[in-house]
Amino acid sequence: MRPKILLTNDDGVTSEGLWAAYEALTTFADVTVVAPSTQQSAVGRSISIFEPIRANKVQINGKEAYSVGGKPTDSVIIGLFALKINPDLVVSGVNIGENLSFESVMTSGTIGAALEAANHGVPAVAFSLQVEDQGDKFDDPKYITLDFEESKKAIIDICRKLLKNGFPESSDVINVNIPKTFLGKYEVTHLAEKLFETGVEKRLDPRGRPYFWINGPLYENAPKGTDVNSISKGNISITPITLDSTSYKGLNEIKEIFEI
Repeated sequence: MRPKILLTNDDGVTSEGLWAAYEALTTFADVTVVAPSTQQSAVGRSISIFEPIRANKVQINGKEAYSVGGKPTDSVIIGLFALKINPDLVVSGVNIGENLSFESVMTSGTIGAALEAANHGVPAVAFSLQVEDQGDKFDDPKYITLDFEESKKAIIDICRKLLKNGFPESSDVINVNIPKTFLGKYEVTHLAEKLFETGVEKRLDPRGRPYFWINGPLYENAPKGTDVNSISKGNISITPITLDSTSYKGLNEIKEIFEI
C-alpha cells in the first residue's frame, strides 16, 4: 500500500514550493494538501484560539487541496483531527528561503507545522530551499521562479528512506535545508546559533515620527558541523530536532541554586 502523507507549508496553499513537493511526493504516496490560505511565514508554532478556522476545499493546478484560514499549525490540526487524514508522515514545505539555526527553529512556520505534527505523534519533515536574493522571501510564492528540481529529488529520497527505516530514536522532526546550488552531498548537522547578524534600521515617517525595520546581513562564520556551514558549502543539511526543550545539563545547577 502507498503511504499517506499530509502536506502543508507556511507560504500559503498557492505556493510553487508546496506544489513542487506535491509533485515529488505523489510519485510514491497518496498526498493530501492542507495549507494556509495566505502567507504565514515567521509565525512559528502559534495557533488560532481566539477565532474560528475555516477550511475550504479548492482546486489548484487541477488538484484538490484544503485552504485553511489560519496558521500552519492550524492546518496540521485540521488535517489530523477534523479531516482525520491519519498520515504516515507530515511534510512541511518546500519553504521559499532557508530555515537554519536556533533563530529559524523558534520562528519558522514551516518548522512549527512539523513540530505540531510531531507533538501529536506523527513523524514530520520540514523542507526549505535557500534563496540567493533574500527579497525572494517576500515575493508572491505563487509566482516564484526558483528551480525546485533538486528539492524534488531530495524529497523523494529522504522521505522514502524515513518511511522505510523509521525515524531515528529521540528525533521528532527532521529539518532539511537545500542549497541554491547543490554540489551532491548530504550532511547531518546540528543547529547553528545564528542565521542573521541582527540589526535595526530607524526611519522617520512623513510626520517625523520614528519607526523601525529589523534587518541585518546573513551570518557567514558558522562553525563546521552546523546547518548554516553545510549550506554555505553547497550541501543538503539534515538536522534532527526534538520537541523537548529541557536543558538537562542545567538541572543540577538549578537544584543547587534552589537547594532542592
